[in-house]
Amino acid sequence: MGSARLYLAVVGGAFRRYSTYRAATLAGAFTNSVFGCVLASTFLALWHARPGLGGYDARQAVTYIWISQALLVTVAVWGGGFQDDLQERFRTGDIAVDLYRPVDFQLWWLAGDLGRAGFHLLARGVVPTLIGLLLFDTELPADPAVWALFLLAVLLAVTVSFGLRFLVSLAGFWLHDGEGLRALMLVVSMFFSGMLLPITLFPGLLGEIAPRLPWSAMIQIPSDILLRRRTGTAALTGLGFQLGWAAVLLAAGRAGQALATRKVVVQGG
Repeated sequence: MGSARLYLAVVGGAFRRYSTYRAATLAGAFTNSVFGCVLASTFLALWHARPGLGGYDARQAVTYIWISQALLVTVAVWGGGFQDDLQERFRTGDIAVDLYRPVDFQLWWLAGDLGRAGFHLLARGVVPTLIGLLLFDTELPADPAVWALFLLAVLLAVTVSFGLRFLVSLAGFWLHDGEGLRALMLVVSMFFSGMLLPITLFPGLLGEIAPRLPWSAMIQIPSDILLRRRTGTAALTGLGFQLGWAAVLLAAGRAGQALATRKVVVQGG
């Protein structure tokens, strides 16, 4: 019980921490809104030329853009969040202190990332979505049950994203600088998450493989649930897919952490 309160406190602390960056948050919400308008206009032109592309009508396609903009920073498609702090601690050697703390190393960083995600969902998710509702013809559900499933899908999406980023961050135990690996993960995440295009538009073998990869749990599945392209059993299957990948990635992170910390070497000796 005490441990649960500890990690909830970490979630709350991370939420408050990110809420202090007001100027950056406003600038980020503005940027998301501008890019949302550009992409929504582009999608409208594309769907005007190719109606029903990927199984979406024009309203759904535009709504997809605004959902993806709302989730971009929430699920950290570009990386970041705890990774920046962790990488700095690798550089300074403070990571050794973290490993001696009487808390679970992985859960500590996961709790902080959930607090970060919660703040960004409100601050950089709601504002662009409202702008999208004002400027474009969108399609959002009125059913509270759909929104509840969507929020659960977002929670699992953040957890999957954390699992991927945690594995990348573990490279810091062996590498002095993991920027190259992070840059590679950014490109892969942008492409396979459905951030740039719904992965239902991917052709041939690529279209068969992409939905099975963990990145599709980050944008594609939450978006399809909110757009009611996944309902009933299909929605539960999507949540199960996210949960399965979250479990696999967190387990892999624990295994990698155990391997890395058998012998901890920090800079300076």
